[in-house]
Amino acid sequence: MKKVYGSAGEALDGLLSDGMLIAAGGFGLCGIPELLIDALVESGVKDITIASNNCGVDGFGLGKLLDTKQIKKMMSSYVGENAEFMRQYLSGELELEFNPQGTLAERMRAAGHGIPGFYTKTGVGTVIAEGKEVKVFNGEEYILEEGIFADLSIVKAWKADETGNLVFRKTARNFNPPAAMCGKVCVAEVEEIVPTGSLDPDAIHLPGIYVHRIIQGDHEKRIEQRTIREG
Repeated sequence: MKKVYGSAGEALDGLLSDGMLIAAGGFGLCGIPELLIDALVESGVKDITIASNNCGVDGFGLGKLLDTKQIKKMMSSYVGENAEFMRQYLSGELELEFNPQGTLAERMRAAGHGIPGFYTKTGVGTVIAEGKEVKVFNGEEYILEEGIFADLSIVKAWKADETGNLVFRKTARNFNPPAAMCGKVCVAEVEEIVPTGSLDPDAIHLPGIYVHRIIQGDHEKRIEQRTIREG
């Protein structure tokens, strides 16, 4: 099965439809699929739901899709770095489903393992629990959270081989593995594609069985907030 494609647009060809649910890896601007996000903008797909820890920043990352009004709903845990996100939400232009950060990651991971739901204490007694089933285990209340089964996953990795085995670089791993796992189709962009068999099997972070299409490209890797110490 050929998995390597020549560009982000080619890799997304035939996969996009209005109203779809897309899981996107990354944390802040670290490990985000920059090229695939740009291709989504170019595609014009609309009314999409994005499951991702946050929505980039103004004018970069997933924030570009806010600028073009292509996102109908965000499933996120943090939205504090994006003024346009706040504006659209407060004006009623954008739906928002807040998730505790660990819950969001587990909802993706669970779906990747075929698990439709799980119980957690996180959010019990808060607005997060409203409308959700509550069950008692050993005298403690837990709420039912459902797995996120996405139509498409877009992720960013450091290296891939031609069969789709992925290696992430340090903290850029973040949400990428669970996001990759929960999509019916996963498209990964990487910095380097190496020959099959050249990756140490013990160093592979995500098996190629989860990855359907790969592209290689150059990335801006913008820093979200640069903090330096006075000399």
